[in-house]
Amino acid sequence: MTEPDIFYILGNKVRRDLLSHLTCTECYFSFLSSKVSVSSTAVAKHLKIMEREGILRSYEREGPFIGPARKYYDIAIAKTYVTTVTPNLFWYRGLELGEPMLEKARIDLTRIPSENEGLLGMVGSFLELTSELDKILQLLQAVESRRDRLMKEIKERYLEEIGDMTQLAILHYVLLVGEATVDELSDRLNLKEREVLVKAQELDRFVPLIIKDGVIKIDEERLKQRIGGENDAGED
Repeated sequence: MTEPDIFYILGNKVRRDLLSHLTCTECYFSFLSSKVSVSSTAVAKHLKIMEREGILRSYEREGPFIGPARKYYDIAIAKTYVTTVTPNLFWYRGLELGEPMLEKARIDLTRIPSENEGLLGMVGSFLELTSELDKILQLLQAVESRRDRLMKEIKERYLEEIGDMTQLAILHYVLLVGEATVDELSDRLNLKEREVLVKAQELDRFVPLIIKDGVIKIDEERLKQRIGGENDAGED
């Protein structure tokens, strides 16, 4: 299978929004259509493009009630994409996640001269820097593979123990971006701001949050305290 044109896919906001929803959970067509501010015809077109590029796969599944099967979509790849664009460099690479990979490396730029008098020295330094970059990319591959696996486990555990999809969507987004405004979440989840606040407050019972001045983020101090409390309880 050919490499998907990831720049073309990510160059459209609607497609980025659809992918964001699909990273939280598999979705059927009408649910996805309700989450973006374009027509269902436009949504169908974007989904078809991503399926053609190999980013998505679709399948039909019977619903809980009598009626036609629903068409579901989920993401078909597991890759990290890295790119550099400058007046002197343009390159990109797709890194497969989940494969055996480097988990520890020594990065030392001090041994590589920052100034070279001759052309051959410049070429040599460039190759040495490229070698250091390759180690960094392998470490990135390892980090993203572990984050991907952990996010999958978080989603499964939250739905199993709590079962609220909207709370999970807030947690998922905040974990990915670090912090989010209520307005941003309202737009992304297609909810009223008041509904976002209510769901965030419910989520705070299970995962500690800071909800202040319209911004929501993980309360890392309270999280560490609760993790410590869980560990202490496990030792008793």
